Amino acid sequence: MSAVIVEELSKDYAGVKAVDHVSFTVERGEVFALLGPNGAGKTTTVEILEGHRRRDAGHVSVLGFDPATGGRGYRERIGIVLQEAGFEEEFSVFELVRLYAGFYPHPRDPDDVIEQTGLKDKRDARVRTLSGGQRRRLDLALGLVGCPELLFLDEPTTGFDPSARHHAWELIDGLRSSGTTILLTTHYMDEAQHLADRVAVLRAGSVVASGAPDTLIAAGRASVLSFRLPEGTAFAELPALTGRLEAHGAAVSLETVEPARDMHALTGWALERGTELASLALARPSLEDVYLDLVNEVTS
Repeated sequence: MSAVIVEELSKDYAGVKAVDHVSFTVERGEVFALLGPNGAGKTTTVEILEGHRRRDAGHVSVLGFDPATGGRGYRERIGIVLQEAGFEEEFSVFELVRLYAGFYPHPRDPDDVIEQTGLKDKRDARVRTLSGGQRRRLDLALGLVGCPELLFLDEPTTGFDPSARHHAWELIDGLRSSGTTILLTTHYMDEAQHLADRVAVLRAGSVVASGAPDTLIAAGRASVLSFRLPEGTAFAELPALTGRLEAHGAAVSLETVEPARDMHALTGWALERGTELASLALARPSLEDVYLDLVNEVTS
């Protein structure tokens, strides 16, 4: 059975549909990202899955539980890393992680989790002395210490510098390798593209696209092949290509959904003529490009 099953989930606030018949599944051991602009319904959906908010309609199953009625048995099997969490400021990092470990039947060793999240040097520091990035690492530590089967990560790298972000990515990759299922929300599309096995894009409370990042990228936008015409070569002399060509002086660009075929045709043509294609470059679309196209369909 899938780790998460959501079918026709709906939630209204004063007649406004925050979540409108949303359906998706999360398989065991995968990283699944919920993406969307502010107000798209991500937070409400995740809060329902966590058991913090009641749904109005639809079916939800998480690790075989209905989150609304799962109680302690459900909460012992999940971990939650909130976007913002309050801490007891006078606890040390170790004291707080050890306290949280006591809430679970089979916790991880607090010192192992502290080291894994990059807080070893702050083990005995008071929480009030931690920087913003260190507090986010502590959030991660508290979410991991219970050894969850399913981990909810809400904007886990907000406030991290590039080095800390990549360390967090390695940590998440390691959790997936160990079999932990992860449901991720993030506004960093490069993070979703790097980490997620599959994504769902929400807009105005509905899922507008879902699938593996590479699949969405391939379906959403063409690649752009660009180069400069060799001196003395006319635009009409170029070989037959599959995409749409545009020329601005000697600069040529080609939008193509078959970049390998068109690159081969162009380079073969240049070799036959004994010439070079100056500034030859291939720009592939990113998940961010596709995401912006999806969420801007009604806002543009």
